[in-house]
Amino acid sequence: MCRLSAISSTEYSSVMEAIIALDTMKEGHDGSGLGVTLKDLGGEFANLKKYPIFSGICTDAGRRKLDDYMEHRGFAVKFKWEPKITEGPGINVSRRGHYLATVYQYPDAYRDRPQADKEELLLGAHQDLRRCGADDESIYAFSLWPDVITLKEVGDPLEVGRFFGFEEKPLTARVVLAQGRQSTNYAIQLYACHPFFLQGYCTMTNGENTAFVPNRHFLTSRGFIGYTGYDSDSEIFCHTLHYVHHQLGYPLPYYKDVATPLKDCEFAARPDGAVLGLLKRSLRQLCIDGPNCSIGFLPDGAVFLFQDSKKLRPGIVGGGPGKYGLMSEECGLEQLLPRRQRQSDIIPMRYDLVIISPGAQEVKVWNQRNGSITTVN
Repeated sequence: MCRLSAISSTEYSSVMEAIIALDTMKEGHDGSGLGVTLKDLGGEFANLKKYPIFSGICTDAGRRKLDDYMEHRGFAVKFKWEPKITEGPGINVSRRGHYLATVYQYPDAYRDRPQADKEELLLGAHQDLRRCGADDESIYAFSLWPDVITLKEVGDPLEVGRFFGFEEKPLTARVVLAQGRQSTNYAIQLYACHPFFLQGYCTMTNGENTAFVPNRHFLTSRGFIGYTGYDSDSEIFCHTLHYVHHQLGYPLPYYKDVATPLKDCEFAARPDGAVLGLLKRSLRQLCIDGPNCSIGFLPDGAVFLFQDSKKLRPGIVGGGPGKYGLMSEECGLEQLLPRRQRQSDIIPMRYDLVIISPGAQEVKVWNQRNGSITTVN
């Protein structure tokens, strides 16, 4: 199994906090890699929130491709950041090239364009860059989006964190997602490493999705250029979230109704039972087959956790207004927030969707069975 570690905070949190929490859960992952996605950035990025950031890995040749492509499309570099790599004894991580988080100004023609046009531009550029580096692995394009950075590498998560120099807190964010990766079904490949990101939506998952093939078929048939890749069966979770919330415009709870639908005999307990029947029939190919625990965030900064109906993967949420942790195991939460009110910890079950509000001021637990919402401060 993999292990998940996420932070939602009013103040800026260090990436290393989430990684150390992962390390306490080390018996649950094999140390084959680390992926982190940060949203609502602090430090040197705090005043650059409206500008798109390319984050990824490039060889020397790949960096030239990246620079040529972005310049040709009219993007101008505003700020460059690279981690101060630490190599040596105790860090068994092989350097690939340049680890980049480059901030760009939009092309002149797009600066006053609607947000939807900018999103389409960034999506197209991200897909182009991913294709440009695919054959020779000269570019790994993890994300291209404002106020978001994604980094991934193979190795023990704690060692990867030290490799990137995260102990010195060069990157901070109000939302941090980190996963200790295990290559259960696939060869080690960076694009298969969680978290997965698409147009402001991000997820990471512990578990399996044996409904991967029909899920993928449905999504790729939508004609949306972002539904590509699928180096991991868990990338489905991110794309399904995007499809339900962004493309169809449904509220977040309906994402759980689509991914883990109720039985027909349970519809009557929900006031929108008739809607659920239509959703289940029309989007049945997006139903996952777990067991899974999934954590993610929305473009507005809300962070969530849910289980599938089998509920065979661990998950816990705890903390208080100002800072919450979403973890696979209690020991990870204990590492992150040892002074929290433990009696308020939430251990979500099969019908629960836990939502932390943007700004980390409250937690709501939505019950899929009856549609009720409980607020936990």
